[in-house]
Amino acid sequence: MPQLEDIARLPDPADNCAIAIRDLPAGLNVQTNEGSFTLSHGLLEGHRFAIQPIPKGQQLSSWRQRFGIATRDILPGDYVMNQGVQVELARRNLDFALPAQPNFDNMIKPYHFDEARFMPARPLKPHQDQRYFLGYAREGGRGVGTRNMIVILGTSSLVAGFTRTLAQLTASMADEFAHVDGIVPVAHTEGGHSKPNNRELLLRALAGFMVHPNVGAVVALDFGEHGAEAISNADLRAYLREEGYPLAAVEHRFHSLAPGFEANVAWFKALLADWLPLVNSFTRSRQPLSALKIALQCGGSDAFSGISGNPLAAWVAKEVIRYGGSANLAETDELIGAEAYVLDKVERIETARKFLEKVERFKEWVGWHGQTAEGNPSGGNKYRGLYNIYLKSLGAAAKRHPDVPLHDVIDYSQRMTSGGFYFMDSPGNDLESIAGQVASGCNMIFFITGNGSITNFPFAPTIKFVTTSARFDLLSKDMDVNAGEYLDGQPLDALGARTLDLTVDVAGGRQSVGERAGHHQVQIWRDWQQTRPANLSVIEPRSTSGEPLPIAHDVALPPVEIPVYANPRGLSSERVALVMPTSLCSGQIARMTADALNNSDLCRAYGLSRFATLVHTEGCGGTVVPEYKEMQIGYLQHPKLRHILLLEHGCEITHNSYFRQMMSERGLEPDDFGWASIQLDGGIDAVMRKIQAWFQQRLRADKPPKRTLAGLEALRLGVLSQGDPPEYVARGLARLCQVIVKGGGTVVISDKDRLLSTAFTQELQLPDELEPSLGYGQAANEAGFHVMANPRLHWGETLAGLGASGVEIMLGFVEGMPLSGHPLVPVLQASGNRSAAADFDAVLSAGDDVAGDLLALVLAAMKGDHVARHQVTGSEDFQVTRGLLGVSF
Repeated sequence: MPQLEDIARLPDPADNCAIAIRDLPAGLNVQTNEGSFTLSHGLLEGHRFAIQPIPKGQQLSSWRQRFGIATRDILPGDYVMNQGVQVELARRNLDFALPAQPNFDNMIKPYHFDEARFMPARPLKPHQDQRYFLGYAREGGRGVGTRNMIVILGTSSLVAGFTRTLAQLTASMADEFAHVDGIVPVAHTEGGHSKPNNRELLLRALAGFMVHPNVGAVVALDFGEHGAEAISNADLRAYLREEGYPLAAVEHRFHSLAPGFEANVAWFKALLADWLPLVNSFTRSRQPLSALKIALQCGGSDAFSGISGNPLAAWVAKEVIRYGGSANLAETDELIGAEAYVLDKVERIETARKFLEKVERFKEWVGWHGQTAEGNPSGGNKYRGLYNIYLKSLGAAAKRHPDVPLHDVIDYSQRMTSGGFYFMDSPGNDLESIAGQVASGCNMIFFITGNGSITNFPFAPTIKFVTTSARFDLLSKDMDVNAGEYLDGQPLDALGARTLDLTVDVAGGRQSVGERAGHHQVQIWRDWQQTRPANLSVIEPRSTSGEPLPIAHDVALPPVEIPVYANPRGLSSERVALVMPTSLCSGQIARMTADALNNSDLCRAYGLSRFATLVHTEGCGGTVVPEYKEMQIGYLQHPKLRHILLLEHGCEITHNSYFRQMMSERGLEPDDFGWASIQLDGGIDAVMRKIQAWFQQRLRADKPPKRTLAGLEALRLGVLSQGDPPEYVARGLARLCQVIVKGGGTVVISDKDRLLSTAFTQELQLPDELEPSLGYGQAANEAGFHVMANPRLHWGETLAGLGASGVEIMLGFVEGMPLSGHPLVPVLQASGNRSAAADFDAVLSAGDDVAGDLLALVLAAMKGDHVARHQVTGSEDFQVTRGLLGVSF
């Protein structure tokens, strides 16, 4: 009969629930100091079972804190489970029976702060000596860098695609400079066409990036007078000046892109020729640990995060603070329920008040969107034992060592001004939170993970702690620290000392595992649309008919023959294989895998046009809005796609099991698709090999592809515009739509497009009050003219929605500079801007046969005689809408 300590852990000896340290069978007899009991059901690793009788109405506890209330009498050995976990586990293919009913719920009284009993905590006793690392000393109060990077900063989301492309084209130029750690992009989703609600925090984040001590030089890009960005370089420059950021202390440029893709690339290469020797002249020197600023972050958390990984990170952070450094704890919603622990030691009562204000404000904001903080734990969290926000918060709070007092509370991306332990207001979304911490000055990131999250930031090194030895062994090539050694009996002091040594080494230039892997992503706290209480029933997406709208089409039809492939999803001019990331966290690996497959001989050998992927920012830490679900289902049915594999990170909300269930509900067969998991399949290298093997096997089983000839019925066109299309363009596009629809084809346009308020509408004889026929991302299953409901006006989000409708080609009229294209669907861009003619697929004039010329362009692209300009330059982006009610968790 095993002892309790052989099979489980108690976060605190007074707890009445224990955590299984491995999968346990039903009927197992367990010995304790008070006697013995039998497990009621099979238990998953990380899940909890009662070790004492818990009568109905009494609390369940971990870390000596309440996390639930018993809804029935619970006996020792009973599997404790709430409804949320039961629903999540029902999605999984488990080989044992679950309890028939939940036995506790999450009803817990709100925290009350008793100011009358507040006692200021004394600052932590400092070390008498100092410890050092090799860092880059910066002037102007910027601090000390752990890296020396050249950063390409996209000021708004509209230049994100070009920002990434520019970094890809120039990254190798740094190879010959020993003291330059890289040329990296910062591309994000914010500051598009409309004035954002997050303007202040966005500017503060961008400003923090520009003066960060890890930045040796930085260029900020926008479209300037050629664009219509809500956030521009002028805004950013003014903010830096008004708020007193030490911009003069960093080598920098503000650059507005000019006509000509090659000219912009040449400009930057010339700038690099000057910058690289200059940045290379900065060298590392002996710097005190007081210059370290540690971002404490977690993702893919499990039941052991608060027992091994977070306490280990807290131990190291405590030592850094004792040397005069600082640590930054974030994720406001992931501390709801742990207020008593966070405020156990606080230096000033004003700090405690500010923390509670941030928590209450977060609750209020999500309430405006019809959400509560209980929505935070992802499916992966629940599967790995974090039943609700209270358990997740109690574990997350353990990143503050019990001896360390809370020094200050700061806003998102607000700069830290001294040593000590900080709390920064932020959402629980890993990437959004990390971006704020880096902007606040953190020059290193501790990322604690139970499942094995692979998150990295472009210019701040990340040390990854994994919570159990079994998971570390599975993902050893992707993790830096095995915190599971503490569970295995290693003393925390010894493990902490080794981890502090590693921290000093990485701060001094040793590459972390994530840096060697070569992937990273940035996401700033996304714009939340609701700024006050509202009638949510009016805002929520409405159902659409899917039936095309009648339009006038009294036009002659030209003879058209298009070579196409016929496949079960429809007619298409090309055969594409897709690696579909199920969330933001698997996106970069999906991109790396698609690039590797395109560099192999699979396309040539099996008649594929290419491999593609749709890297986006959703599905991990945020609400899963209906638009996201509809969009993903749309892409899974896209006619261009011959084979599709879904790649999960492993701990997200929209994991593979989530997609399997969604497919079954929509009549799709999950076995028709491939499935892979970064975490469960053994890490990045292993999962990339698995993906390649799956595509090879599927392609070998294919019959040789054959093309047939089709007419206008094969045309499925997405139409969009940016700016104010002149009347001749609006009428020409309308006539093109008439030709396609009369010929049996399909046209889809966003209901937010300005074309619908021009002569385009008059020409098609559309009603003044248009009701969309499609929801955002909904597949257009009936040919004809469709209007797609679009939550907001944003070029990238419109592309993502139109692409999911199943269009074969997109055609856009763009004023000023060309915008990013779509990774799967070619986007042909036309303009009247002759000064940038080389960047567009067509330049139009008032005397042109606009409809005829654009039809010829579309047909040439479908036949392979014309390649969309963005496919040549590589300037592509994929941005998914959050709708009007989406928030970050």
